[in-house]
Amino acid sequence: MTVSNEFINSTRMLIPLAITMAAPILIWLFRENENRREAVSVWAGVLAFISVLSMVPAVLEGTIREYTLFTIMPGINVSFAADGLAFVFALVASLLWIFATSYNIGYMRTLNEHAQTRYYFCFAVAIFGALGVAFSANIFTLYLFYEVISVFTYPLVAHHQDDASFSGARKYMIYLMGTSKLFFLPAMVLTYVLAGTLDFNIGNIQQGIFPADANPTLVTITYVLYIAGLAKAALMPLHNWLPSAMVAPTPVSALLHAVAVVKAGVFSVSRVILSGFGVDLMDKLGLGMPTAYLAAFTIITASLIALTKDDIKARLAYSTVSQLSYIIIGVSMLTPEAVQGGLMHIAHHAFSKITLFFGAGAIFVATNLRLISKMDGLGRRMPWTFGAFAIASLSMIGVPPVCGFATKWYLVKGAVTIGEWGLLIALLASTLLNAGYFAPIIYRAFFKAPAEGANIEQYNEAPLTMVIPLFTTALISVWLGLYPQTFLQFINVFGKF
Repeated sequence: MTVSNEFINSTRMLIPLAITMAAPILIWLFRENENRREAVSVWAGVLAFISVLSMVPAVLEGTIREYTLFTIMPGINVSFAADGLAFVFALVASLLWIFATSYNIGYMRTLNEHAQTRYYFCFAVAIFGALGVAFSANIFTLYLFYEVISVFTYPLVAHHQDDASFSGARKYMIYLMGTSKLFFLPAMVLTYVLAGTLDFNIGNIQQGIFPADANPTLVTITYVLYIAGLAKAALMPLHNWLPSAMVAPTPVSALLHAVAVVKAGVFSVSRVILSGFGVDLMDKLGLGMPTAYLAAFTIITASLIALTKDDIKARLAYSTVSQLSYIIIGVSMLTPEAVQGGLMHIAHHAFSKITLFFGAGAIFVATNLRLISKMDGLGRRMPWTFGAFAIASLSMIGVPPVCGFATKWYLVKGAVTIGEWGLLIALLASTLLNAGYFAPIIYRAFFKAPAEGANIEQYNEAPLTMVIPLFTTALISVWLGLYPQTFLQFINVFGKF
């Protein structure tokens, strides 16, 4: 009976994967009935989230469940593990799928978009890939699901099927699939040669998987290949796919920036650094600080570019490039406070950024406007949308009590602890830059008079199926700011802080 119970507990992490794998199949089967097709997405999201949530008590007790689905050869298998870090990403992806589906319904129906079955099908497979990345117990499994996300988000980026969409989608695939084949795959081979295994050291972030006698030069080369191969993290200069992908429908942009794609990138970098190389080896080889300063460069440069963008989605895209590097800079500093702040930002950024993209989509659906310079006075007609946008903007800037403040607090503490004043200056400067490109949007919407001849009286809020999700995610951002331990407890269990 004990063996049976252990087997059941170990395989429970497969339930959300099974749900998200079945969802696209059912969506395709119900392609002739839009109500059933959309209901599948809603219920699959709810069930996936509940199944993930049901495992939380065991994880918070420090229990780590592992299960090998099948073995290809010694040291290479498809296996899954449920630890604290996995649950940060899994909870975010499964919960935000519910909100994204509601938002999708309002967006796609209001605009009467074509190919909606394909759209919902690929959206569901992308969530399946995200959960697969979250629960990956080794680099090989991570690689498989990482590529699933890339392949099935391509049709979403190219959804409009015009020249701009195909061009953006082509760049998207060249960057993501090209880097994974040129860099990630060789890094995986080198890891297997040097370590004899691809299994992460789940449960111990101090000691990685590389033996003490591994050639330090080859280990360093392997690390550089991983950083280059995980281009979904959007570190400069391998970031340009992200702004180019903004040709996609706004809900897809939200998927790319908040739920699946970029979060899979920064999660994978975090997992490789902490569970692959380990803090001790990273420190011994001096790999952390160069990575942290590359992230700092990305934060500042992307913020400066964001200041120049009038298109709201383009501004949000460069904001994402900048904000993702908060996660990398935190993990790379290797101190408990910095790692806590970086990993918290996986969740904190997700809820705030999806609110911003939901807001941008609601503005477009209601007004057909994308240029910030045309949004003067619009907050008076769309107070719920712009109110939620303002809350999420405060999170990006780092203003309490919204969750972005908690992230920056821990990151600043981490930088001060190790005396890295360059990183501290970058973090503080980024706060001012964030205010520089978010505050004008809110000012224009609420405090600036409409341009002469502009008839804003014709505009109203977008459908409730769009407004309710975006305002709810904004409120969750406030909740996470007031109670940062919501996700911090998983990180503390993961890192044994």
